[in-house]
Amino acid sequence: MKLLIIIPAYNEGASIVATVENLKAVCPGYDFIIVNDGSSDDTSALCSAQGYPTLELPINIGLAGAFQTGMRYAFQKGYDYALQFDADGQHLPQYIEPMFEKAQEGANIVIGSRFIKVKKPKNLRIIGSYLISWTIKLTTGAAICDPTSGMRLYDREMIAEFASNINYGPEPDTISYLIKNGTCVSEVQVEMGERKAGKSYFDLGGSMWYMVKMLLSILIIQFFRLRVKSGEGRK
Repeated sequence: MKLLIIIPAYNEGASIVATVENLKAVCPGYDFIIVNDGSSDDTSALCSAQGYPTLELPINIGLAGAFQTGMRYAFQKGYDYALQFDADGQHLPQYIEPMFEKAQEGANIVIGSRFIKVKKPKNLRIIGSYLISWTIKLTTGAAICDPTSGMRLYDREMIAEFASNINYGPEPDTISYLIKNGTCVSEVQVEMGERKAGKSYFDLGGSMWYMVKMLLSILIIQFFRLRVKSGEGRK
């Protein structure tokens, strides 16, 4: 069973080497690919100097586009599983193996969850997580403890679907939509580190707008989406 670790990176020059070297030390048996999302810092030069396998995007297209680029690569190369892994050091590689094992038990998607055994703290960002969990439960019946976790592992079926559908972002609304359409989603307890350096995709205002978009999408838009699996509707 082949697993590809996809590492989207945008201006992560201050953390990318430490993140990848830690990943290689803890999980030497897994392939990885960095998707450099049009970084304006030295991310590309550092990856080249270290000999890291990298897909270079000429402009910044955002996390969803960078992740889908990695999924298309995984699909074309015939990987059985793909895992989204942050370039900033927050995702810890020691949890990749437990997630991989859970996926091989039959889950289509495995989420690295911070909150299966740990109670959610009370802060603005986590309140958004509570609301998203509630809307997913309301619309699908599934209890997802950590819907905003970006550490997710996908099986071959999901790789093909994400590679083929431009509106499949690696976000809670897509997870909710797939659950509603019969996808098996499981969670594994993980811990996450602090960002080592660099800047998040989202500031406070961006995070609040993100939560609003997710809630509207889960409550309304997912009911009008049409699921097209890989190969369907193609000639």
